Amino acid sequence: MTPPAVDPDDIDAAAERIGPYVRRTPIVEHDDLVLKLELLQHAGSFKTRGAFNRVLGERATIPDAGLIAASGGNHGAALAFVGQQLGMPVEIFIPSTSPEIKRRNIARFGAALHDIEGYYDDAQAAADDRQVATGATQIHPYDHPATVAGQGTMARELEQQTGPIDTMVVATGGGGFIAGQAAWFRDRVHIVSVEPETSQCLRAARLAGEPVDVSVSGVAADSLGARRIGGVPWTIVREFVDEAVVVADDDIRAAQYELWEEFRLVAEPGGAAALAALRSGAYRPAAGERVVVVVCGSNCDPATVIRP
Repeated sequence: MTPPAVDPDDIDAAAERIGPYVRRTPIVEHDDLVLKLELLQHAGSFKTRGAFNRVLGERATIPDAGLIAASGGNHGAALAFVGQQLGMPVEIFIPSTSPEIKRRNIARFGAALHDIEGYYDDAQAAADDRQVATGATQIHPYDHPATVAGQGTMARELEQQTGPIDTMVVATGGGGFIAGQAAWFRDRVHIVSVEPETSQCLRAARLAGEPVDVSVSGVAADSLGARRIGGVPWTIVREFVDEAVVVADDDIRAAQYELWEEFRLVAEPGGAAALAALRSGAYRPAAGERVVVVVCGSNCDPATVIRP
């Protein structure tokens, strides 16, 4: 069996590397939960941590053509922000199915945005072709050890803020984010993955014993709709993620509204999915269990959250 691709030493190094560039996001107590508000990160999601760690680690070898990526939105915005801060050109290929607000978020950081007809796979194919033509460095959204280590800096930061916790509840798409948290906490914390009922690549991999392709749809598909868990994250999550639950779209929407009503926070569907697991009963903590819920993204139209 391939050993975990990332360990706590990698995350310590990542934290040192990206510290000057990322926000230390706050925590708040909510009922019996601790909310980690990673939606307040630069560019609106946790993706900025991993993007900075990968790019800074390879900075000396990145060509004049700069950086390139396919993205449903959040990774593209994060990489665009990284390029803006480091003075590197960035090209993002985004599928036509992604929300307009995510396009605007990418464009505001100065990246060249290519709107590709179709789905994520079509955008990825276009990015691959462009990378071959230009020689730019392609930055995958989740399937790279440096990206996973960067995401793991959030868990390291969280532990400094909260002290000991029992459980962390994390939304899962392609697996890079939850893998980073699991790589830091390992066996010390109960790690719960949350996926939409309509996009279950981690649960499918757990059932099959290996990464498999799945169909994706639903309200969170633009951020959590990976068709296959990444090979790098899989080396970690198969060992250190303890539980995988799913939530319905209606429960995700209800969690978005709760975050708005209680805190005036606009969380995108993927960002609210972890809270939805608690509110729907998909995950039920024991009495006295200290649970952290990660609110991981904010890139959505506020009008879809604020409702009577």
